[in-house]
Amino acid sequence: MGCTHCVKRCPTEAIRVRDGKARIIKERCIDCGECIRVCPHHAKKAISDPLSAMDHYRYKIALPAPSLYGQFNNLEDTDILLTALEHMGFDMVYEVSRAAELVSSATRHLMKDPRYSRRPIISSACPAVLRLIRVRFPGLLPNVLPLHPPVEVAARFAKAEAHAATGIPVEEMGAVFISPCPAKVTAIKMPLGAEQSAVDCVVAISEIYPPLLAQLKELQKTEDLTRSGRTGIRWSVSGGEAAATLNERYLAADGIENVINVLEDLEDEKFQNLDFVELNACSAGCVGGVLTVENPYIAEAKIKHLTQYRPVSCNHVGPGVPQNVQWEAPVEYQPVLQLGQDVKSSMQMLSRIKKIEKHFCGLDCGSCGAPSCRALAEDVAKGFSTEEACIFVVRDQLQSMASEIEKISRLLPRLAPAEGKAHQEEKAQPAAPGAADGKNKEEQP
Repeated sequence: MGCTHCVKRCPTEAIRVRDGKARIIKERCIDCGECIRVCPHHAKKAISDPLSAMDHYRYKIALPAPSLYGQFNNLEDTDILLTALEHMGFDMVYEVSRAAELVSSATRHLMKDPRYSRRPIISSACPAVLRLIRVRFPGLLPNVLPLHPPVEVAARFAKAEAHAATGIPVEEMGAVFISPCPAKVTAIKMPLGAEQSAVDCVVAISEIYPPLLAQLKELQKTEDLTRSGRTGIRWSVSGGEAAATLNERYLAADGIENVINVLEDLEDEKFQNLDFVELNACSAGCVGGVLTVENPYIAEAKIKHLTQYRPVSCNHVGPGVPQNVQWEAPVEYQPVLQLGQDVKSSMQMLSRIKKIEKHFCGLDCGSCGAPSCRALAEDVAKGFSTEEACIFVVRDQLQSMASEIEKISRLLPRLAPAEGKAHQEEKAQPAAPGAADGKNKEEQP
């Protein structure tokens, strides 16, 4: 439609509008879903697996995110929802909130480990935030908690538990994660901290909601399937993970703009006496993901009501941190925002960008298809666009052309009035009499 809502809101300036179509620079995209959230025309959609993908596996494991509990009205017991998932065709249901409690327990162990004395420790649970740190705040990578997110831990523990109970090979099992956001889809397809994810496919909450709601209406009897407490389920709302560390010196922020502000302040060492920082790219936490169906703040209220009388926690790790909970590989800086190959070429490119930027008005209107004048200058310097993409540059060029045309028209020679009159009289002279008489004679009948 030609609008630039997504361009202006992208935290990594990964979107450009070219020829009337928004295009994503995949190297810069962190899959936060902000472009999907703000688009008034629903032009963007997140890619996830269809529900039928679970039919490819012999043994099907459902991994419901704790944010799923906040999507339904009058849900007083999580067993109802988990039983309905089994009736949909899943052989096993393993709560992600159960694994969240294990990650919280491992976090408490690591915070006491002298090897992780650098403070504050930043949560690695939100994949969008982790990717944002990797491309924009590489200096904070040593502060990131080196633990897998709960969904990855849930898939690993669920497959091990199912294999021990049934003897079915792990290769024939399919772990299906019911996800609230597209960042978790990317975290499964291209995991950080691991070579390959144990999750096999990801289904959006918005896709499973209608058939699950129909199953809930037909449910006659429930089974005792819940194995998680209050802390695990409240991971789905902002502050839930931080509260589970049982440490009062923590900070929790949600919403991508607030996350960026906190990361900038952390980089500048403005925060003192902080032990743990929880950051969620979505407003209100995972309940605010773009693949959910309920208002995030209403879902948050439902989660708090649901967990009001639940036990604090039902799962703990042993004296040490299990190996399959920790990263197998470090997360390294990805220089997608770097201007050149080295410092010298980057400085040269930066100097050129500043010169080009001076030609623009500095309004950051987005009419050029770039989020700011500085971003357009960078595109011009890299050869991806031209200065004429700016409507104000084109306007100035048209005004300059109009001034030149007016100046030239003033310098053109003009005919004197007397010469013009003589010229008109010469053109008005009648033809010779003979010629006229002859013509008249021929025309007579």
